[in-house]
Amino acid sequence: MTNLPAMTSLKDYATVTAAYWGFTLTDGALRMLVLLHFHRLGYSPLDIAILFLLYEAMGVVTNFVGGWVGSRFGLRITLFVGLAVQIVALVMLSLLDPGWVAAMSVAYVMTAQALSGIAKDLTKMSSKSAVKLVVASGDQGGLFKWVAVLTGSKNALKGVGFLLGGVMLQTLGFVSSLWVMAAGLGLVLTAALILVRADLGRAKEKVKARELFSKTREINILSAARVFLFASRDVWFVVGVPIFLYDQLGWTFDQVGAFMAVWVIGYGMVQAVAPRMLGRDAAARAPRLAKVWGAGLAVIPAVLAAAMMPASLATLSDATGWALPAGLQSLLLIGGLMLFGVVFALNSSIHSYLIVAYSDADKVALNVGFYYMANAIGRFGGTLLSGLLYQFAGLPGALWMSAGLLAMTVAITLALPRPAASDTSELATAAALTSIAPGTD
Repeated sequence: MTNLPAMTSLKDYATVTAAYWGFTLTDGALRMLVLLHFHRLGYSPLDIAILFLLYEAMGVVTNFVGGWVGSRFGLRITLFVGLAVQIVALVMLSLLDPGWVAAMSVAYVMTAQALSGIAKDLTKMSSKSAVKLVVASGDQGGLFKWVAVLTGSKNALKGVGFLLGGVMLQTLGFVSSLWVMAAGLGLVLTAALILVRADLGRAKEKVKARELFSKTREINILSAARVFLFASRDVWFVVGVPIFLYDQLGWTFDQVGAFMAVWVIGYGMVQAVAPRMLGRDAAARAPRLAKVWGAGLAVIPAVLAAAMMPASLATLSDATGWALPAGLQSLLLIGGLMLFGVVFALNSSIHSYLIVAYSDADKVALNVGFYYMANAIGRFGGTLLSGLLYQFAGLPGALWMSAGLLAMTVAITLALPRPAASDTSELATAAALTSIAPGTD
């Protein structure tokens, strides 16, 4: 195995990752706070989806430009700026005046959410790009495991953030919760400024602006697939399911937050162990696995949508118009969504590995930024469709759309090539992961 690249030490990477984890808690909590608080104020599903649109739209811009910034100036800068901008967004939301007219409130919240979207993707790109710098060159199996552990832990913590948001809204209220999160993230930023010293991820040569658009064929294919993959999740995840649980099943804020937390934590845990679940040679078979697991994933929302269809198509907009008994309906929905989370996690892990495997070490930030720009495009489309479809076609309509988007994902991944052959050392990498991050794999 070749020596580790010159990323000074694992301490720098561990600090970057810890800062990202801290940010992720506030990101998940903020999502739940905004969704449930404004639903309680009487905002429609479409109105709530609109509140999140600039969050997702700025993710498109941030990932596109942020990859270039990270390659040119290093990942320290993108990490610090991301944390600082999130603090500004939290404080800004806390200053929202309940006496403002609805249009002004919506514009204000959308602006704060836009800042939060910028912050999220700057910090995410920093951490996910830095992982390339701690894995020995050519060790694709080890790279797959590192990416899986990072991605899985991030999503598990985001799930904890969902629970935290629901509990804080129930106990502290909207404004106090925002101030608590801003103070906590301020401590994270202070620690990162002190501890992260290495010049991470800067390209050896000056990155030209045209390289933002010039990507290899495999990165373009994978990025296109990512658009449809994440749209297929967010089309029901962002608005439809949380509001359905609150309105139609009568759950409280903390119960809704707890379910979303369990879903995302379970999703993150599956991502962390994805290399083991997929087999010893998963890295070599990753493109084929993306096709097989993508096809399996598409079946799940289609089955759920068919089971939830109302007895009469004339009542399609009524999300409660199921033909099945109520208890069986709830069990089927919750169980089906949990299964979706498991299979979606495997798909996402495969995609996350491939984008890093297809990238050169000194251009990884550029390519990861481009890839997550595609991710943000998918989330933007899924968020908008989530509000529209739930309001006008109920949860079944959102689930049918999810199945269709997944079919598109599979069709695109048919063209994915295999990553370059490598000198993988599975046992050495597994031992290193166990000693560095116990309990996460």
